Amino acid sequence: MSALEDIQKYAPNADEAVVAAMEKTYALALTNADARLVAFSDPEELKTMRENFVKKKLGVTESDADIDAAIKAVGEQVPGRHQRLTVYYLLAEKYGKLGVFG
Repeated sequence: MSALEDIQKYAPNADEAVVAAMEKTYALALTNADARLVAFSDPEELKTMRENFVKKKLGVTESDADIDAAIKAVGEQVPGRHQRLTVYYLLAEKYGKLGVFG
């Protein structure tokens, strides 16, 4: 299943150009099978996602607790295997930051 198809399960009107830009941005990470997935059970990975993706890449300035709650909500929305691009897309969409990639 493509990244777009996976994202469209949760965001039916996903912007194909944004998904393509995300795939290009994270191409190196996506070559590693382990890095393609988000481990919501790993506190260090969640912290890295908060600091490097949500704060730095998206520019979100909410409190750590609010960002952590948003990440947790996305994790609950996407059951089973958590594709990194799907999680990133849903977080960017939640914060109104899809334009960062478009």
